[in-house]
Amino acid sequence: MRNRIRLLLLFFSALLCLSACRGRKPEGKKKVRIGVSVYDGYDTFISELTTAFREAAAAEARSVQIELSDAGRSQEVQDKAVRQMLDNGCDIICVNLVDRTAPGKIIDMAKKKNVPIIFFNRELVEEDLERWDKLYYVGADAKESGVLQGELAAAYLKAHPEADRNQDGVIQYVVLEGEAGHQDAILRTEYAASTLKERGIALEKLGYALANWNRSQAQTQVQQLLQSYGTRIELILANNDDMALGALDAYRASNIPLPPIFGIDGTEPGLSAVRDQSLTGTVKNNGIGQAEAMLSLALSLAAGEKSAYTLDRGKYIRIPYEAVSADKDSSITARSTELSR
Repeated sequence: MRNRIRLLLLFFSALLCLSACRGRKPEGKKKVRIGVSVYDGYDTFISELTTAFREAAAAEARSVQIELSDAGRSQEVQDKAVRQMLDNGCDIICVNLVDRTAPGKIIDMAKKKNVPIIFFNRELVEEDLERWDKLYYVGADAKESGVLQGELAAAYLKAHPEADRNQDGVIQYVVLEGEAGHQDAILRTEYAASTLKERGIALEKLGYALANWNRSQAQTQVQQLLQSYGTRIELILANNDDMALGALDAYRASNIPLPPIFGIDGTEPGLSAVRDQSLTGTVKNNGIGQAEAMLSLALSLAAGEKSAYTLDRGKYIRIPYEAVSADKDSSITARSTELSR
């Protein structure tokens, strides 16, 4: 009798365990903690990119916690912020470098903690990215943006011969550069001008100004250029939309007719100015695409899975640019290369 009772108890216990296991919900995946450090939160493009990153993370089925830090253009501040993120237990760190030549401390700290780093938008030196197998870069090809800006400007100038105000067959121009020694600024400036020349546009560079990607600085710099050159300026090439808009502000405060002005980034204010034809054109830097690629890569790394994006040399994800012009007389059409996914 005791044996029968014992067997019955064991049988019912097994049924209860089985029922409990069937009724138990599967445990959700661990929350992914992502640290994001930007060089300057007041940069319009970076602000739009981080907003897109947050929105993409909020739409994820998997729980994502984002820890955001603004370095305020200080590499020392950024190094300290990344150290804190690592100490806080972030699974992945995404870094928009203040100084593209000084990622050493961040790389060493991350390597010690075995936490992957995704650098984005401000491309570090290739040799630094090769220092560890858990370093990645998400961004765009700065050369491509310069080429597209040059193509936009060349198409406009050919369609509008009146842009050559003194009719000397040469376009006198100025450049607003983003930052001294910055790779994107150097390549955008170089390839915009060389592409114009390749398209048969004769150029004379009157001058240039460093405006650090900043609208108000660009306005001040262009006001000074206008004092020196006035109506002789027939074209302005700006390394980004904020500086192009700063040039527009300077002209609006003067009585000098507006020349064609071209930006790069395709920020919302920049695109709005192109739509109302205040800016002649811009080259859209796909911040939403970069944000989505960065989040996808971060989640893949956290889960130990293969990325949905094709990584060039196992390190790089590059999002293509797109030329944008509101000028119906221009022969150029908006174009971009296909993203490999």
